Amino acid sequence: MEKKLASIALLFLASLCMVGFSLRATAASPVVSPSEVRAMARDAYIYGYPLIDNYRVQYSWFIDKQNPEYKGPWNTIHSSAQVYTPDDKAMQTPNSDTPYSQLGADLRAEPIVISVPEVEKNRYYALQFIDMYTFNFAYAGTRTTGNQAANFLLAGPNWHGVTPPGIKKVFRSETDFAFVFFRTQLFNPQDIDNVRKIQAGYKVQSLSAFLGLPAPAAAPAIDFARPLSQQDERGSLEAFNLISYVLQFCPHNPSETQLMERFARINVGAGKKIDFAALSPEMKQAYQGGIADAWGSYKKAQEEFVAGKISSGQVFGTREFLKNNYVYRMLGDVDGIYGNSADEAIYLPYNKDQTGTELNGSNHYVLHFGKGKLPPVHAFWSLTMYALPSQLLVANPLRRYLINSPMLPGLKKDADGGITLYVQHGSPGKDKESNWLPAPDGAFAMVLRTYWPDKAMTDGQWRAPQLRKTH
Repeated sequence: MEKKLASIALLFLASLCMVGFSLRATAASPVVSPSEVRAMARDAYIYGYPLIDNYRVQYSWFIDKQNPEYKGPWNTIHSSAQVYTPDDKAMQTPNSDTPYSQLGADLRAEPIVISVPEVEKNRYYALQFIDMYTFNFAYAGTRTTGNQAANFLLAGPNWHGVTPPGIKKVFRSETDFAFVFFRTQLFNPQDIDNVRKIQAGYKVQSLSAFLGLPAPAAAPAIDFARPLSQQDERGSLEAFNLISYVLQFCPHNPSETQLMERFARINVGAGKKIDFAALSPEMKQAYQGGIADAWGSYKKAQEEFVAGKISSGQVFGTREFLKNNYVYRMLGDVDGIYGNSADEAIYLPYNKDQTGTELNGSNHYVLHFGKGKLPPVHAFWSLTMYALPSQLLVANPLRRYLINSPMLPGLKKDADGGITLYVQHGSPGKDKESNWLPAPDGAFAMVLRTYWPDKAMTDGQWRAPQLRKTH
């Protein structure tokens, strides 16, 4: 009997130990309610959307050889001696008046050296350095470093070397991969060969090759995850898993320690993965609600942007400039991925007419710049047409997707010395076609870009004219 009682006592103690371990495990992993999940999912989605949208574009340009948008491999400059047309669909709201060169930079093994040729004084060019978060972390070119020939070093987060001889400036990315966007001003169609010569002078090589030293060990090969389509990344729950995937290439920033701890509570973070099939319908709906709430926050910010309460200069820039305002970062990505910082360019949207009505190509509009009232810039300005909701360029009989300052000699002036532009789907008449910016037969928006804006523009002294509906 005593042995039997002892056995029962041991079993009871063992059960108590098991209960104790279970309680401690529960205490270490507190339950998160659906309402908490929804709030954290909203913030994680706002934070991560620009990362996966950027990844989608970079994947199509530098990884997916079967994609029609594919440019070529990493650490190679890919130049296009033509401007964007309606056939280019990878990037929303493209700029079509500066031929692009693109460089997808893999900085894991060692830095790279970018060399630029001398560019004539009156031609604007710029190199925009963008990390995986879509922060504009540096610039080279006319405004910042001048038009002289130079070598620039681009280093990743794990390089701790000293500036080598022959390097004009060192730029540091906080992410393992970065994107360098080259813009070279095209004065007119006949100028394209001059642009080609400049683009041919853009060079890139590894730091070891630049110094004539043996190359370090290559970085491990990556089996890159397929991105979501632009449509799916705006609604699929798998967006959270893709955010976690991209974060593997984004070393932790000290300013986001608490934020990452918060996201980890819903299993979002570098290398994490959520099994949505195993979640209850209520919890799955919490994540879905978070996405919906995130787009609600975007919509509110976008309405303020259209109303002029938020400017493009507030949504593009460095991490320090944006002060980790993730709604602004999302707004900048959705409305104009890879937009420039305010000192380099300011973007002014035209989404409504003077009455506050959304724009449609079935109507006729005019945009009048009075004498001496053109956008004040050191480089040039450009007004570009986009179809909605695609935010892509608009095919038209003139193959004219914009009107810019280099076209001024060919535009007709008004009697008062100003310039009136005609914005509509059909021709305004042969006598006015020189000043016609063709619109789609449906919803549209325009963007007025001002490159290297004058102080009068950056200070808000200059005001863009309203687009007036005539009939």
